[in-house]
Amino acid sequence: MLIIPVKDGENIDRALKKFKRKFDSTKTMKNLRERKQFTKPSVLKRQQKLKAKYIQGIRTEEEKG
Repeated sequence: MLIIPVKDGENIDRALKKFKRKFDSTKTMKNLRERKQFTKPSVLKRQQKLKAKYIQGIRTEEEKG
């Protein structure tokens, strides 16, 4: 549960901005989307390996050029 303290006389836009920032930083939507369907651990490992390979390729390209 997100709690945003709002001071008396504070603008509602500012309070909404605080809420959005806190909502994004807690990664609530990401967790909800992950829980929506089950992914096998082997699939997760494969995705992590592919991502690591991709990032490593980018880093080696930066070192070369």
